Amino acid sequence: MSLFDDAPSAPRKSSGRSAEAPAPLAERMRPQTLDEFVGQEALVGPGRPLRRAIDQDQLQSIILWGPPGTGKTTLARLIATVTRAHFISFSAVLSGIKEIRAVMTEAEEARRRLGRRTILFIDEIHRFNRAQQDAFLPRVEAGDIVLIGATTENPSFEVNSALLSRSKVYVLKGLEPKDIIVILRRALDDRERGLGKLELSADDDALAGIARYANGDARVALNVLETAAAVAGASKRIDAPLVADLAQNRALLYDKSGEEHYNLISALHKSMRNSDPDATVYWLARMIESGEDPLYIARRLVRFASEDIGNADPRALSIAVAAKDAVHFIGMPEGNTALAQAAIYMAVAAKSNAVYRAYLDAAEAASREIAEPVPLHLRNAPTRLMKDLDYGKGYRYAHDEADGVARGMECLPPAHAGRTFYEPTERGLEAEIKKKLDELRKKR
Repeated sequence: MSLFDDAPSAPRKSSGRSAEAPAPLAERMRPQTLDEFVGQEALVGPGRPLRRAIDQDQLQSIILWGPPGTGKTTLARLIATVTRAHFISFSAVLSGIKEIRAVMTEAEEARRRLGRRTILFIDEIHRFNRAQQDAFLPRVEAGDIVLIGATTENPSFEVNSALLSRSKVYVLKGLEPKDIIVILRRALDDRERGLGKLELSADDDALAGIARYANGDARVALNVLETAAAVAGASKRIDAPLVADLAQNRALLYDKSGEEHYNLISALHKSMRNSDPDATVYWLARMIESGEDPLYIARRLVRFASEDIGNADPRALSIAVAAKDAVHFIGMPEGNTALAQAAIYMAVAAKSNAVYRAYLDAAEAASREIAEPVPLHLRNAPTRLMKDLDYGKGYRYAHDEADGVARGMECLPPAHAGRTFYEPTERGLEAEIKKKLDELRKKR
């Protein structure tokens, strides 16, 4: 259908469902007005800026970012019902650059000939590559289209910076259990779109169980309710044991290639750093039970042992490496306790980032400052020529010194002479290292 048709526009991509097949409950129960929209009060509650822009048909380009089932697509569809602009919807999964360019050309023509805006909704916009996203820019800048992008991924990483700078990002959060229960009750009572004609009964514990299982995703909650209704059969009763049986194979909300992957490893790392073994083992379990690569976790533990513990407890590095070897040797799920043992040890170990800071300072000095030659007395002299050039001249063998330290022999190049990179803390074994190092530095 052309943009110049007067009939209401429809999504450019069909769902592929036959006319006879009933739509899933989650699809049937999509809100038909903003007043039916449950949750996200901070965005679409009465008087909120986004709600006012929608009601006044003054919407500018926006990115809707949030987990699945939080209302991104529903909100876009509701905008389509109230806007006077032409509305086009398609999915980034199904559309290519050719279709994008065709839409852009039509939008330009509609604006030029009819003075009519086009609102373009792109579901899963993060699936478009950079070149595809670039195709929108000229028409967004010219005002031919208002872009609504929906994504489950962090727009900072997945949306072109130029496109992002011309859009307002709205963050949708996972629905609260109370919101999920409202949606479930509505589906049970609705005789036209929902399950009302089945006259089912569902107790509070059952609905609370579905809400916990859904983890903020209304679509998942309604799918579970629809399944529970089918399983209940003639009994017409949905209770907590039935829900528990359906939910026993719950898959945690986790995308190993997405932002949640980094959020969880950050939570694990920071819980260990803050010496909280309870939070540490919880976040570890979240990652393992969600299917995270155990060797990835092991690698992070090895890094943590050096970065956040260092010489305050040198055993931590050995324990982390041992956990990696254990996981590699016995596999999963048996390796989960090796990871837990190592992670808990990291959490309770004395902490120091002195090694980490020492390396950063040394790396900056090595890469940004003048690369002075190695002092002659520190160079080997395996040939006569090198000896004649004073390689090794003035070197003193530390083992020949009375206390194992060659006093007055500087091992740094002249520009860094006397500079201190490693400053041990007063925690754990580093307290003893600090005392020893203070003595050594005095002797040198």
